Amino acid sequence: MKTLRLLVLLLLSLSAAPVARAARVDTLAIPSAAMQRTYRAAVVVPASYAKNKKARYPVLYLLHGAYGHFADWTSKTPDKTLLHRLADQYNLLIVTPEGETFSFYLNSPVNPASQFETYLTQDVIGKIDQTYRTVARKEGRVITGLSMGGHGALYLAARHPELFAAAGSMSGALDLSITNRKLNPDEAKQRQSLFNPILGPEGPAPNAYSTNSVVNMTDALYRNGLPLIIDCGVDDFLVDINREVHRRLVYNHTPHDYTERPGAHTWDYWQNALPYHLLFFQKVLEAGGVGVK
Repeated sequence: MKTLRLLVLLLLSLSAAPVARAARVDTLAIPSAAMQRTYRAAVVVPASYAKNKKARYPVLYLLHGAYGHFADWTSKTPDKTLLHRLADQYNLLIVTPEGETFSFYLNSPVNPASQFETYLTQDVIGKIDQTYRTVARKEGRVITGLSMGGHGALYLAARHPELFAAAGSMSGALDLSITNRKLNPDEAKQRQSLFNPILGPEGPAPNAYSTNSVVNMTDALYRNGLPLIIDCGVDDFLVDINREVHRRLVYNHTPHDYTERPGAHTWDYWQNALPYHLLFFQKVLEAGGVGVK
């Protein structure tokens, strides 16, 4: 009987103990002035945010890939708690904005309804800084993404170094050109059907395809001097272009972290890669005096 009473008391004490808090996910509507449309973004808010009423938080902008949408990072990783745990571990907000299925996060020269460079750099960042207690300067922002989002992160960082402290890419689709690829007619036709709506027909270089490809922006990345982290799986169909970007960055003496790991173009790979990016970014943020204690 005494043992039973002790067991009951133990269970009651456990049930009364405070439950460990975890990050929450907000869904935010963010209108685009340029596109005359409202998109959504997910915002992973660390548990400490509610307690530290005066603290300001750094922000990771985390971009999705082609054929995807803003909720991919919170719904498609095998570990559905991944972003929650990383937000809590590093005390930062994680924002996953909308990039549509095939925008490549640039301003289309032929389609006014696809102006995602302006949307990300003005509307999204502005809304996040207005809505949350952020470190609302470049020292408090970092950006990375997968595939199309890897291209977008490096592209936006190359063109807007005043906005970000560091940038990364996972399995980045870093070359938009069609003519530079060894494609059979069916593959070329498929790529043209995807890229023509945002870039128009590909003509002689220089063209919108070459000037908007990260592989041709390595000199801008050098001049900007932002810390960079790039990785790709050895079995990924995009590994060759990632190696080429790495080669060009080495050639022009741009400091960067480059890694190849086992894996392909999969969520298992990106789930494994993201914590490495957060560790890299945390060191950059701390070096800039940004962080929540």
